[in-house]
Amino acid sequence: MRPGLFPEKHNMKKAILIQAIAAVLILLLVYAAVSKLLDHHLFVAQLHTHPYLKPMAGFISWAVPLSELAVSGLLMLRSTQYAGLWCAAGLLTVFTVYLSMMLLSGKDLPCSCGGIISGLSWRQHLLFNLFFIILAGIGIGLMRKRDARLEIAGYASDLPAIK
Repeated sequence: MRPGLFPEKHNMKKAILIQAIAAVLILLLVYAAVSKLLDHHLFVAQLHTHPYLKPMAGFISWAVPLSELAVSGLLMLRSTQYAGLWCAAGLLTVFTVYLSMMLLSGKDLPCSCGGIISGLSWRQHLLFNLFFIILAGIGIGLMRKRDARLEIAGYASDLPAIK
């Protein structure tokens, strides 16, 4: 990192906040993925109880935790963190839409999440996911503002290409 990249304390605080948001999302996604993989047979069995997911349970049982780990990897690297925040928000949005469908269906189906998260009710899980979607959105907004300022200051060459 070249000197003067974050000349103001305000910008340093934003950078720290972005890293903290990424770290929280990494913890969430890695925890969720590892929980599903460690108890994979239970995860598959729970997916088979869902009418919408049963036909794809085998695929989903690997795709979801591997996607969570891949997104965590994106969040770990500064050069891919922006994409990682978008992917985390996307994954959480897909999960939230699914949770909403379960709430609207009125069926009492088991949560196919892992670990302590599986102890949440469907409504609690919905709020939990919304919180993390908002957190990812804050990270995206902070990165956009930071990147715009760096470009104006002439540090655009230090930024990863985002298209």
